[in-house]
Amino acid sequence: MQILSNDKTGIVEEIRDGVIYAKGLKNGYMGEIVNFKKANVFGIINYLGEAEKVGITVLGRADDIIIGEKVVKNNKLATVKVGNGLKGRVVNAIGEPLDGKGSILGSLNEVEIEKIAPGIIERQPVKETMETGVKFIDAMLPIGCGQRELIIGDPKTGKTAIAVDSIIAQKGKDVISIYVGIGQKQTSVLRVIKTLEKKQCMENTIIVAATAGEAAVMQYLAPYTGCAIGEYFMEKKHKDVLIIYDDLSKHAVAYRQMSLLLRRPPGREGYPGDVFYLHSRLLERSARLIDRKIKKKIKSGSLTAFPIIETIEGDVSAYIPTNVISITDGQIFLETKLFNKGIRPAINPGISVSRVGSAAQSKVMKKMAGSLKLELAQYREMEEFASLGLPLDDSSKFILNKGSRLQVLMKQAQSNPVNITCQLFLLKAGLNNIISDIAVNEINFFENKVRYLMKNKYYNTIINNVINVEVPTDIVVYFINAIKALSKDKESFLQ
Repeated sequence: MQILSNDKTGIVEEIRDGVIYAKGLKNGYMGEIVNFKKANVFGIINYLGEAEKVGITVLGRADDIIIGEKVVKNNKLATVKVGNGLKGRVVNAIGEPLDGKGSILGSLNEVEIEKIAPGIIERQPVKETMETGVKFIDAMLPIGCGQRELIIGDPKTGKTAIAVDSIIAQKGKDVISIYVGIGQKQTSVLRVIKTLEKKQCMENTIIVAATAGEAAVMQYLAPYTGCAIGEYFMEKKHKDVLIIYDDLSKHAVAYRQMSLLLRRPPGREGYPGDVFYLHSRLLERSARLIDRKIKKKIKSGSLTAFPIIETIEGDVSAYIPTNVISITDGQIFLETKLFNKGIRPAINPGISVSRVGSAAQSKVMKKMAGSLKLELAQYREMEEFASLGLPLDDSSKFILNKGSRLQVLMKQAQSNPVNITCQLFLLKAGLNNIISDIAVNEINFFENKVRYLMKNKYYNTIINNVINVEVPTDIVVYFINAIKALSKDKESFLQ
C-alpha cells in the first residue's frame, strides 16, 4: 500500500451543511482540486480556515464521505478536458457527458476552468458583425464579435428565445456556439436541445448544463467551464465563439448559497462581498484577440458573450442586474407589456442599447438603421397623439401608416432567424414605402414570400447587390412586384 506524504494528505474532520471540513492539508489554496479516495469523488477548496483547516465543496454526491476519511491534494486548479469531440455534445460543469452518447472522442486537452482575462494589449476593437438573425437587434442594436451584450427582462418574456435564435443564425458558418444552462429546469434545457436538433444546429454547438437539481458548486462552476471551452476554440483553433449564460441571476443565487454554507460574511441581500467579481472575471474573458503573425498572418478568434439576467417586475436597478449592466457593453431589455401586446421580440428600444454602436455594422445597414430608428420614434410619438382621438392631417396619417408596417416588419417568430441579406431587403422595402399598398395584417405573409423566394431563386442575384453597397431600389421594386403577382392563396404558396 502506498504511503501518502503528510503535506498532501488531510483527514475529514467535520461534515456540516454539505460542506466537508478537512484538517492537515498544508499549503492548500483556493480553488484547488482534492480527491476523496474512498468515496471516489472530487472536491474544490473554497474556504481557508485557521490551523490548516479547509472547507471543501464536493463535485457530486457527498453521501459516501465519512469523518476520518483521507482527502488528497492534487496541486492543480479545477480543469476540464476540451477538444473537437465536444461539438454536438451535452456535458456537465466538469465536462462529463450527460447525453448518453458515451465518452468524448478524439484528442482532448486539459484546460483550467478559471483563467485571467486577456489584457488590453491582447485585444483589438470590436468591429466585425456577429449576426443574431433577429431583425431588431441586427438593425438597431448591432452586436460585434468579442462583445458582451446583456439580455435582461422578466420571466417568460423571450430571453432564452433570443439567445437560441442567435445560435440558430450561426448555422452554416464557422462559428462555435456554447449554451450554458445554470439552475434551469431539466425540461427547459431539453427544450433548447430539441430546438437546436430540429434546426440541425447541434453540429457546432456545445451544451453545458448544471440544472436546478444539481449542487450549488456545480451551478457555480458551469459558466466558467463553458467559458474555458470557448477560450480553447478561440485561442487554439482561431474560431469565433458565441456563448450564452442562461442565466447569471441563478448563478449568483448558487454562489450565495455556497458562500453562506461556507460561513462567509453576507452583504447586501445576503450576497457575499465579492459577488461583483464573480461575474466581472467571467465576462471580461470575452474579447476579439489581436491577429498573430508567425510565418504568415493568422486571423485570431473571438469570444462573444450573451449573459442573461432575470428581473422582478422590470426592476433593472436591483443588485445583480446593476452589477452585470455595469460590466457589459450594452443590454437588450425585454418588456412584459410589449410581450403581452404581441410585439415579439418584446425589446424596449428606449432602455436597450449597444455600446459598440455602428462600428460592427456594414455601411448599408448603418445607413438604414439610422432611418429606421427615426421612423419608429416618430411613429410611437404619433401613435400616442392619435390615441387622443384628435383629427390628423395627411402627413400624420402617412407617418402612422408607414410606421405601423415597419413595426410589424420588425416582429419575428421564435426560432426563425433572418439572414442579413434578407433583412436589408425588407428594410429597404419598408423604409422606401414600397409596401404601402400591402395591408398591415398581410405584412408577415409578404415577408414569408420574400424569404422563400430569396432562399430558393433570387438569393445569389440579390446578394451581389446588397453587401456594403446601396440596395438598388429598382431591384427591390421589381422583386416585390413579382411577389405581388404570385397567387394570393396562402395555403398553397408555401407547399
